[in-house]
Amino acid sequence: MDRFARGQFQVAYEERIDLQHLRAQRVQKAQAERESDELDALLVWKDENVRYLTDLRPQLIACKSTALNGALLVSDDAPVLFCSGGERDRVDDTMPWVKEVHTIPIIEDRDLIDGFVRDILGPVLEDHGLASGTIGIDECNTALMLAIQRHYPDVTIADGDAPMLRARKIKLAEELQIIEEACAVADAVTITGLEAAKAGMRELEVAAEAMRTLFRLGGEYAHVMTPFVASGEHMAPPHRIASDKIIRNGDIVFVDIGASYGGYYGDIARATIVGRPSRRQQEVYTAVYACVQACIEKMRPGFTNKDAADAVGKAAADHGFPGRLLSLFIGHGVGMGANEPPYIGETLPGSPVVEFKPGMVFAVEPLIWVRGVRGGGGVRLEEMVAITEDEAHVFSRAPFEDRLLLP
Repeated sequence: MDRFARGQFQVAYEERIDLQHLRAQRVQKAQAERESDELDALLVWKDENVRYLTDLRPQLIACKSTALNGALLVSDDAPVLFCSGGERDRVDDTMPWVKEVHTIPIIEDRDLIDGFVRDILGPVLEDHGLASGTIGIDECNTALMLAIQRHYPDVTIADGDAPMLRARKIKLAEELQIIEEACAVADAVTITGLEAAKAGMRELEVAAEAMRTLFRLGGEYAHVMTPFVASGEHMAPPHRIASDKIIRNGDIVFVDIGASYGGYYGDIARATIVGRPSRRQQEVYTAVYACVQACIEKMRPGFTNKDAADAVGKAAADHGFPGRLLSLFIGHGVGMGANEPPYIGETLPGSPVVEFKPGMVFAVEPLIWVRGVRGGGGVRLEEMVAITEDEAHVFSRAPFEDRLLLP
């Protein structure tokens, strides 16, 4: 695997990623996990799972995830695509690897859902011998599940998300290479935001400049629907949106936007300072930086997500901030999902201990905040990290802020 971003274009002068081979490998991995769970088929609706199986890059409508496009993975056959009418002509013209495609409504209106199951999904299930099989579904509208049960009472519905998450957890070499490209875009997006963070700018303006870089470099989406730019006291506690707040001298400014490229995410974040930092701001920043490095040091085979989380907690305490980490996980998996299992530092009930395996990819993002600091006492730093056979590979290269690091 190249440990740098070679370039986004298809060129004649060097061999790059064979996307047809990558698609075949992903489907093969999903098939293996389907068989492992003794499922006759997988019916997926989550955007990342549909893309993993078909490479459909659709128009995404806010608040309509899992309602626009789907895919059916059956034994010994190419995935069947169910897509919005707005995508159908493009799919027919530009995606020859999709051998079977059906136009569907938005999975929301109960009558339309009933018609979809009766006249579109049903015949497909029958053609593939699934009228009485066990079908794993990742996530769907309740009305859809009830319609399937009503029209096909002999179909058993099972968990289809767990096998898809297992298939996606260990990245292929080609996936890691695309993530390098996504991180190259995300680095540029982050740096653009940091450079735009000046006194007199609004948080929204910083986000706008960063988003321009994202689209200029071929990025598909930000890591989050609501680009996260927070300045000054908005980082203590963190306000996870870009608002109309004016950035002032002495403010810490945090930029967390990231980028998707080729279906994979680069999730990178940095904090900077406008003007000269206070000692307290330096203490918080230095503590978070130490937490990031302590976490990465444990991210290798033989250690677990708990080992990494414990190292972060110790680093925070050693720097004078015990118990001050944000009440959210410290790190999360990244791939075709912007945020996916496994998690590092999840404290809510049921959180599993997971051993690090080569091919796993994480965003490491500890956040410490202290109330009452002029210009803000909150810092998050986020690195993209791949587990290898040896020490972790850090994808992200955006610079840290030397003015905020204590010697």
